[in-house]
Amino acid sequence: MTEVKRQVKKRLKNLQSLPTLPAIVGKLTRMIGDENTTAPQIASLIEKDQVLTGKVLKMVNSAFYGFPRRISTVANAIVLLGFNVIRTLVITASIFETMQSSDLSLWEHSLGTAAAAGLLAQRLGLKNPEEVTTAGLLHDLGKVVIRTEFPELYKQIREKVVQEKRYFYEAEKEILGLDHGEIGRLLANQWNLPERLVEPIAYHHQPEKARKFKKETAIVHFADIMTRAEDYGSGGDPWVPPLSAWAWKKLKLTEEDLAELIPVFEERLLELRFFTLEMRHENERNRTATP
Repeated sequence: MTEVKRQVKKRLKNLQSLPTLPAIVGKLTRMIGDENTTAPQIASLIEKDQVLTGKVLKMVNSAFYGFPRRISTVANAIVLLGFNVIRTLVITASIFETMQSSDLSLWEHSLGTAAAAGLLAQRLGLKNPEEVTTAGLLHDLGKVVIRTEFPELYKQIREKVVQEKRYFYEAEKEILGLDHGEIGRLLANQWNLPERLVEPIAYHHQPEKARKFKKETAIVHFADIMTRAEDYGSGGDPWVPPLSAWAWKKLKLTEEDLAELIPVFEERLLELRFFTLEMRHENERNRTATP
C-alpha cells in the first residue's frame, strides 16, 4: 500500500467535511432492523427534525424518482420508497446539498445516473427499482470525498485528466492508489448502508467484481454510460467510459428495449434540467443574500 493510499484511508475514518451518522440516523437504523417497526413509527422519528423532513421531501419529489404526484408526507415517502432508501436519503441529504453549491455538474450527473438506473431497473423487472435509483444517485460519492477532503490531490487528478486525456478513475488510481468507487465503498460501509447499495457504488466501473448484487451493479454501470452519452452534467472527464461486455451480457437488453428507454430517459433529463436550473437560481439567490 502506498503512503498516499494509507493517508487517504486514515482520513476517511475521521471525516470532517462530510456528515457522520447523527444520533437520529443511528436510531433509525436500529428501528429499520426491527421487523416489528412500522412506517408511521419511522415517519414520526424523522418528522421530529423539521430540517431533515424538508430535505427528505425535497429529494423524494425530485424528478429522478419520477412519481406522477407530489409527495407531501414522510409516511407516504416511506411507503413508496421503502425503509432502506429512506434511511439512505436521510444520511446523504447533506452531501447533495453540499454538491449543489460546490459542484453542480457532478450533482447533475448523479441525478441523471439515478434516473437512468431507475428506468433500467423497472424495465428489467427488478423487485426494488427505487433502491437501484438510490445506488445510481450515490455512485460517485467517492468523488465528493476527494474534492472536499483532499483538494490538492483532487487538483492533481484534474490536471492529469486534462493533460494526459485520462479517465477520472484512472487518474485517481495513479495519484491516490485507489479510485472513487473504493472510497465510496469505505464510506458506505462506515455508514452501514445495505450491501445492495455498496456493491454498485464500489464496482460501477468494474461491474464484474460484484458478488451478490450483480444485476444492480451492471445497471448502475450502464446508467452512468447512458448519462455521459447524453452529456448531462459531468463525471469529471469528458469521455464516455467503455461498456463492460460482462454487464451487457448480464442485462440482456434488446434493441427494442433501448429504442423505448432512450426517449423516456431523454424526457426525464429535460425535467431534471428544469429542476437543477431552479437549484442553480436558488443557490445564486442564497449567495447574494448572504452578507
